[in-house]
Amino acid sequence: MKISYYIQTLHRWLGLLLAVQALLWMASGVIMSWFDIDVVHGDTNAIIGYAPELEARSYANPGGVVAQMPGASSVKLKAFLERPVYEVSGEDGAALFDAVSGEKISPITEDVAKKVARRDFAGDNEIVRMEYLTLVPHEYGRAGPVWRATFNDKLDTRLYISPETGEVEARRNKVWRLYDFFWMLHIMDYKGRENVNNPLLRAAALTGFLFVITGVYLVITRIKRGRYLLPPKDKA
Repeated sequence: MKISYYIQTLHRWLGLLLAVQALLWMASGVIMSWFDIDVVHGDTNAIIGYAPELEARSYANPGGVVAQMPGASSVKLKAFLERPVYEVSGEDGAALFDAVSGEKISPITEDVAKKVARRDFAGDNEIVRMEYLTLVPHEYGRAGPVWRATFNDKLDTRLYISPETGEVEARRNKVWRLYDFFWMLHIMDYKGRENVNNPLLRAAALTGFLFVITGVYLVITRIKRGRYLLPPKDKA
């Protein structure tokens, strides 16, 4: 009897601890399911097209640009704003080089970053602010520095552009911020909002497991005692 009493008490406390978080899990899950993930990712306002073909011509020797990047591990020939460039990756990141002259382009200037943003954005709205950030906000999700272009559309679209490669690294907007808030509640990572193995979530999962185990034990115990038997039918 004492064991059943203690397990029943534990079961009730576990249920109380889980109640609030279970409500947050259900509420955040329902709300996130209503968001269009393409809107959240900013894809609906992005121009997604095929990479332009490069001309068949003589390009600078890639060995010359590799020599300018200590520890270079890869070289890629691509088009960047209608000009051929080499993107070289190395120990300290990546950089762009003009594929004809071999001249280093990175880091790109504000005007170039603005052109990249303008070409990526599908709407007719204007860029109201260009910022070079060394201390980057959480929503960027990477280390800085980075160029941020802010548009005056209804979603307050923000594009994050790498000064080294000229690539749009992230697209953010008001919907993303709202979605990110509920994602934080869902995975219980109130700091980085990315770690799905954080201690709080593990503790909640363990609490839920113990809640189920103690509940099963109580049900089995009560069945053995006849608590769930149907009362006998009255004879006519």
